[in-house]
Amino acid sequence: MSAQQSSRHTPAARAPVDPEHPYRSIAPSKRALCGFVLALSNFMVVLDLTIANVSVPHISGDVGASLDQGTWIITSYAVAEAISVPLTGWLAQRFGAVRLFLLAMLGFGFFSMLCGMSQSLGMIVVCRVGQGLCGGPLMPMSQTLMVRVFPPEKRAMAMGLWAMTMTLGPAFGPILGGIISDNLTWHWIFLINVPISLAITFAGYLLLTPVETETRRLPIDKVGLGLLVLWIGCLQIMLDLGRDRDWFNDPEIVALGVTAAVAFCIFVIWELTDEHPIVDLKVFRHRGFTTTVITLALCFGAFFSSVVVIPQWLQATLGYSATQAGFVTCLNAFAAVTMSPIAARIMPKVDTRIMVSGGAAWMGLAAVVRMHWFSGSDMWQLAWPMFAQGLGIPFMFIPLTTMAMGAVKPEEVASAAGLQNFMRTMAIAIATSTVLTIWTNATTASRVMLAGRIHPEAAQTALAGVGMGAEQARGYISMLVDKEAITIALNHAFMVAACVLFFGAAVVWLTPRVRMSGPPGPPGH
Repeated sequence: MSAQQSSRHTPAARAPVDPEHPYRSIAPSKRALCGFVLALSNFMVVLDLTIANVSVPHISGDVGASLDQGTWIITSYAVAEAISVPLTGWLAQRFGAVRLFLLAMLGFGFFSMLCGMSQSLGMIVVCRVGQGLCGGPLMPMSQTLMVRVFPPEKRAMAMGLWAMTMTLGPAFGPILGGIISDNLTWHWIFLINVPISLAITFAGYLLLTPVETETRRLPIDKVGLGLLVLWIGCLQIMLDLGRDRDWFNDPEIVALGVTAAVAFCIFVIWELTDEHPIVDLKVFRHRGFTTTVITLALCFGAFFSSVVVIPQWLQATLGYSATQAGFVTCLNAFAAVTMSPIAARIMPKVDTRIMVSGGAAWMGLAAVVRMHWFSGSDMWQLAWPMFAQGLGIPFMFIPLTTMAMGAVKPEEVASAAGLQNFMRTMAIAIATSTVLTIWTNATTASRVMLAGRIHPEAAQTALAGVGMGAEQARGYISMLVDKEAITIALNHAFMVAACVLFFGAAVVWLTPRVRMSGPPGPPGH
């Protein structure tokens, strides 16, 4: 492409961007504001992964749907986001990083408004699909633009801020969703995004235009796009429905699994051989990128599993409100915010693999401590392991995010960011389905074990002594057995999460050692 053609496709042609140092187009006094805008956009999108979880009963009841049908509110968003995230690299090259960011943010706000105005489950699901499609590119684009806005010596701190939104969002989602559901209506879970998205779009237009990337007219890889939609859609639906249908004992789950596997294999072959792939899988040739994103997927999946099961256990077993359960869950976020500046400051001075390995091992130890929770645990016994886990989060996620971007070529940053966030998104889906399956199966096994060890006659006699009838005593014993079985199963899930975190702490050592002063130079499409 000639220089004249490039300039016609680049909004920054009014003030040419130095391709090697795009951050020079941003006044130093405005960089902090740019970083805040980008971090806020990512936080809002990640927050939407979990904010609706605690409100599904409210929404289902209001629109006349069952709880099983209500889960499509979560699934539809996850499927759409998983499809759009890996497309980010291609879209950024086609439309420009800043233009894509602004359009996606505007679309996210628009579909959030429609979700809040919905009066039927079908409309909510359709609008959630639109919300996920628009929200997907915002994560990798905010990450890519962070690289373009800040100079190398400031990127570690900037990427640290961005990385923290990845953990703060899922942690704050349940408590914010609980507060809104308990005190307002579920509609505000979505409507709250509208003014924020408008403000971010306006601020982004004013601040980020100088660092726009060049664009190229690329042909659309229709076959690759179709295969991507097919295998991700089938996999996500299989993960969502499998637990309720006894997994591969159900023919529909088998069909979805086989379709996803075959479509995935064809997709990989096609994308690696196509001249203009919709997803640039060639970035996985960098060993540092591959091992880093695998570590990120393992550790983030293990971390997110606790975000899924702990609020449910607190509400269903210990009788906590949605707000109280959210407060316990988000304690690790408060600790992470405290430690993130320290992690970002020391990252350029040490081997980042030590930071990641130590942070993952620390979180694994916190999971081991949670294995000793019991149904009579008080607030302090629940709170301090969550807070302790948060202390290790920045030392794992901040360097992992930076290492992944530092392992690829400058022109591959947008594609790498999209694939990194795609791996994280799929880790969430797989971890959620896996941990709930483990929890359900372990609950059944624990109940059988406990039922075989109790002496119901003696227990009924003791309860009769305090005035309980025979039927009432049997119900009370059954309730206690269920409560303890659920808690034992929860401890088993924590054990699995701890093993995954310890494994992730070892996998990161397959990454080549790099000295980090920040991510590499900006992507030059």
